[in-house]
Amino acid sequence: MTAIAVIPARYGSTRLEGKPLADILGKPMIQWVYEAVKGARRVDGVIIATDDERIEKVARGFGATAVMTSPECRTGTERVAEAIRCLDASVVVNVQADEPFVDPALVDRLVESMEDESVDIATPMTPIGDEKSINNPNVVKVVTDRMGFALYFSRSPIPYRRHATSFTLYKHIGIYVYRKDVLLRLSGLSPTPLEQTEGLEQLRALEHGYRIKLVESSHDTISVDTPEDLEEARRFAEGLNHDRG
Repeated sequence: MTAIAVIPARYGSTRLEGKPLADILGKPMIQWVYEAVKGARRVDGVIIATDDERIEKVARGFGATAVMTSPECRTGTERVAEAIRCLDASVVVNVQADEPFVDPALVDRLVESMEDESVDIATPMTPIGDEKSINNPNVVKVVTDRMGFALYFSRSPIPYRRHATSFTLYKHIGIYVYRKDVLLRLSGLSPTPLEQTEGLEQLRALEHGYRIKLVESSHDTISVDTPEDLEEARRFAEGLNHDRG
């Protein structure tokens, strides 16, 4: 099983312009992501896919393979599909350019879960430990069946807790591993009603009957979407350097 990772990187952002190039302790964020994914044992190659020459130049500068994709790509998934279309890969790892501290061991576990032929897509989840996150629409929740396959993703708290209960809710972490043929089919489909209602692209796969396996992680990730997130990422990186020192 050959696994190729693609990091889709777009310069434009409504809340943090140029965030793939944002500096974290002297390195652009995209380099943190790239180096983390390169550390995964089950990944055979890593590509940065972008439509911006500034990102391409920086990526090539630190030794990454970078490809230019069409500015017409509507989503990161479409950008990944375009980059991978002509490459020899059986599974494709999609890691966003705003995930600088992705765990290589988690990427390995996701790739390994694809050895089960009933799995079309694999993605991680982590327990939610506070009510603020449960009620935050920017924290995507997921519920699964007893075999660990996704039943639904939502920005709302799911399941609804009718009575006080210790039931654990889970946050979805936006890293995906696809079978290549599944990715190519999904990228060519139109947005679906639930996808448009929730604003969650992964619902397109569920609505078309694809099976999404959730892999539990005990560690959350830091996604950088705002200037405040960037400051948090810098503090976290300083802590990593201190621990290594």
